[in-house]
Amino acid sequence: MKTEQKLAVSGVVLVALLGGYYATRQDKQRDIQAHTAGAAKEDLPKIAVEKEKAEKITKLVVKSKDHEEVVLEKKGDKWRLTKPLDVPASASAVDSVMKNLEKLELQKVISSNADEKTFEKYELDEKSATRVQAFAGDEKLLDASFGKSGTRGQLGRIAGNASVFGVKGYSSYLFAKEVKGWRDTDVLTIEDGNAIAVEIENKLGKFSLTKSGDKWGGFYYPRDAKKGKLAEKAAKWERFEETKVKDLLTAFKSLKASDFAKDGADTGIDKATEEGGLVRLKFKDGNGDVTLKVGKKQEGDNRYLVKEGGDGTVFVVGSWTGSWAVDTLEKLSKPEEKKDGKDKKNDKDKKDDKGKPDDLPDMPDLGTE
Repeated sequence: MKTEQKLAVSGVVLVALLGGYYATRQDKQRDIQAHTAGAAKEDLPKIAVEKEKAEKITKLVVKSKDHEEVVLEKKGDKWRLTKPLDVPASASAVDSVMKNLEKLELQKVISSNADEKTFEKYELDEKSATRVQAFAGDEKLLDASFGKSGTRGQLGRIAGNASVFGVKGYSSYLFAKEVKGWRDTDVLTIEDGNAIAVEIENKLGKFSLTKSGDKWGGFYYPRDAKKGKLAEKAAKWERFEETKVKDLLTAFKSLKASDFAKDGADTGIDKATEEGGLVRLKFKDGNGDVTLKVGKKQEGDNRYLVKEGGDGTVFVVGSWTGSWAVDTLEKLSKPEEKKDGKDKKNDKDKKDDKGKPDDLPDMPDLGTE
């Protein structure tokens, strides 16, 4: 047989051998995949906290890579954040976590008999993982950690188990967040049509708004810039615009904090009439009347705020809300009309008259500092 023929025959035999090896390998891979899939569906531990048990949870402990450990505890029918500080917890944040715990499911084994290096590789070590523990009284219902999320899906582990699992149903944003994300941000809720009077006091003066029927009236008591005292009589407020009272009430209707004051922050709350303003709200039934102290700017134009009679929490509210306490005169006034020189002279003559209304009714005193 010629050399060329021998080489051709050898090539055919080699291809046949390689084909057989590849087919055998593929069969083995299919067997492994089939076995793993079966284990994921039937043999893996149950991780979800059933609804009946989730409703009995009294304590949650969450520790994530970039945030402080938080402890949430149920006190009566309310949840409190008890670590790293003791304040009311966000009911919606806790409720979202409870619902998520019911959806957790282990799907497959990624690595069995994993060591610390393997856990570190998948960000499931103590330093990198988000660890979630749930208790019903003294009974521990869940102790699981969650790490990397990528091509293999969300990875996790269970305390006391040496395996790394693929996990379904875990929403990382519900757990891995700053302390403020666990806090109750509700400041104030005003029912439609319930407010009958608003009084705002700041460095410019005192602004009294009262409702008669379905109409709002407004009076302005200027503050003497040098003496700091309020005028005894209301000044003319010809540009007062009733429709803007609705905007003011909207700013405080469903008031939520965007942040909270840090320890030692210079909030200006103790000098609210100088640094920000006092907002007093009076309601139809006389119950639940509210005084809000608005202080200095925190970041950008956001401002510190405290609700009198509350637990002393210093909230941070958005710039739009805070501006009503500070820029009250301008925000409740109609835009100033542009006038020619003649009109401006007439305006000057009117101002020189310094006439103040004698027929304005006395406004109800909503209380002073």
